[in-house]
Amino acid sequence: MTRVTVEQGESFESVLRRFKKAVQEDRILSEVRRRRFYEKPSQQRKRKKAAKMRKSRRTTYKDLMRKY
Repeated sequence: MTRVTVEQGESFESVLRRFKKAVQEDRILSEVRRRRFYEKPSQQRKRKKAAKMRKSRRTTYKDLMRKY
């Protein structure tokens, strides 16, 4: 759970800005969006496998570019 303590004399806007930043750092909104709808286990596996493939392609490409 994300918490932000309010300092004495601090404006609401600055507290809200700090809260939004903390929520973004904790990746809460992306988790909420991901869990908004039920995802079948087969879809989860497929999504994770695609992410792994993207990551491996990216690292392979970076390694290739380092050689030249």
